[in-house]
Amino acid sequence: MEVTSEGLARFFGTVLPHMDEVQRRVVAGAMAEMLGRGGKTAVAEASGMSRNTVIKAAREVTEGMEPSERLRAPGGGDKPLTEKQPGLLEALEGLVHPETRGNPMSLLRWTSKSSTKLAGELVRQGYEVSSRTVLRLLHQLGYSLQANAKVTEGAQHPDRDGQFNYLNEMAAGFIADGQPVISTGTKKKELIGDYKNGGEEWSPGGEPERVQVHDFADRALGNRGKAIPYGIYDLVNDEGWVSVGDTADTAEFAVEAIRRWWAQMGKDRFPGATRLLVTADAGGSNGYRLRAWKFHLARLAAETGLDITCCHYPPGTSKWNRVEHRMFSFITMNWRGRPLTSLRTIIELISATTTTTGLTIQAAYDPNLYLKGIKISDEQLAAVPLRRHEWHGEWNYTIFANAQSDLA
Repeated sequence: MEVTSEGLARFFGTVLPHMDEVQRRVVAGAMAEMLGRGGKTAVAEASGMSRNTVIKAAREVTEGMEPSERLRAPGGGDKPLTEKQPGLLEALEGLVHPETRGNPMSLLRWTSKSSTKLAGELVRQGYEVSSRTVLRLLHQLGYSLQANAKVTEGAQHPDRDGQFNYLNEMAAGFIADGQPVISTGTKKKELIGDYKNGGEEWSPGGEPERVQVHDFADRALGNRGKAIPYGIYDLVNDEGWVSVGDTADTAEFAVEAIRRWWAQMGKDRFPGATRLLVTADAGGSNGYRLRAWKFHLARLAAETGLDITCCHYPPGTSKWNRVEHRMFSFITMNWRGRPLTSLRTIIELISATTTTTGLTIQAAYDPNLYLKGIKISDEQLAAVPLRRHEWHGEWNYTIFANAQSDLA
């Protein structure tokens, strides 16, 4: 398994604050030894320790360290960088996202600024800090760490940041009122069968899982040779629902997944709910331009009695969707190295996905047939009881449940 600098920074940022001085050296030394050539430098950059300390730690691990209770006197050792440079965290917070300052529990925190540029700006302001330290501090502040290759985007909408702020304010308002907020999206389609799946898992030596040489879908199965997982992530309860279909990723399929989440999980979690906030990507089966998405949401609103507000992420920002890095990423890690031989296997692996923070997921097969190319007429669209918000009404709108309309 490849170890990235971002992964190392995330690892050390998580474990080091809970360790004493000796434990830090043991972990740093063992990691440097495991990484081999260049490991000491990588560990020093990722952990914030001096390279000399890491070299000493690696030597101690190699020579063998006996367990000891001897530590420096309380207060010994170097002080944390944030203590030596008061205001550093606040300055970083201001650069990343001023609107969330003072609110570490912000539900939709994001940053697309690279750690190198952030470090450069902090240095310009008079602080002494490296890009690796910025990565650790961002993790400490509750921000997602992103590899440099992932933060460079194409042309951006001028109101991109404004939409993120608007979406965050809407989510905070709904949650403050005890109303459900969900993040939705389609995970990438997966081949069903004995095909290679990325990653590794522990197994007896010399007994790897045997899979086909080529990843060509079985033509005899047609569209049903692929699984289509559509996910719902409940931001309040850290819970998820995944509907697994095998025909087509359509707007009707996406809304049916929300319907199933509400029936199986949502209505029990929010018995007094009158509104639902759906956050979704700008494109795909839940795109803001799709007539069918709005039409089927209106049907769902009428069935459940919920006014449904939908806020879309700006174009080109799907990686910030909460369902991606709070649910789908852990599903992928859970089934790494396992061929997805059947729909049942896929559903069982999704349902078995958990995290140390308490994430639980339910999953079920959706056997319905979804056809592509079904058109929603002008009359059907006009019947949708939809009100566009003043701020970018194409991205933000509410569909009312009790309005009189013909949604046949």
